[in-house]
Amino acid sequence: MRPILWTVFFLLLACLANFAQAAPERGGNEVEVWAGGGPSVPGGTQNTSAFNAGLRYGWIITGLHLPGFLRGRFEYAVDAVPVFLVFQPANTAYGAGFDPLGLKWNFQRHGHISPYLELTGGTLFTNRNVPAGTNTVNFTDQAALGMHILGPRHNVALELRYMHISNAGLATPNPGINTVQVRLGFGWFWRRK
Repeated sequence: MRPILWTVFFLLLACLANFAQAAPERGGNEVEVWAGGGPSVPGGTQNTSAFNAGLRYGWIITGLHLPGFLRGRFEYAVDAVPVFLVFQPANTAYGAGFDPLGLKWNFQRHGHISPYLELTGGTLFTNRNVPAGTNTVNFTDQAALGMHILGPRHNVALELRYMHISNAGLATPNPGINTVQVRLGFGWFWRRK
């Protein structure tokens, strides 16, 4: 299954990499459909991995700010996450989530590439305890480094995301899960005239 996903990913990048689109602009919006996943890393429950998919809606709040390589625009975004799978040694938990806090810094565009940094927070509800023996309600803290590959009408987003999943003390114990994920998105920016 993984070779098929990577093949689709590279074909999509090849199709869009030769085009240009205006970078995110103040007063504009972003819509994106995305999917991502990855394994657990040290600092939490081991031998666990996650896969999630969702829809993003964002508002580009500011024009260009800051000097030099930090120059960019601030965006506020929310994510609906209707698909969230946590693969644990004991079982697989199915769930859904909502990320109401997405703080994104879209760096100034360089050719077809618009890099960004992001901090996100939200909730996760699952049918089984995550991690096993804890709770079905968790919170997700996330940090991401990514880039938009801009096309004439659409863009592809590729990012590396660190996600911490924890019940924040709602249950004992609270070992949490830390994952590093690769996320691929397909979306567009637009501005009402």
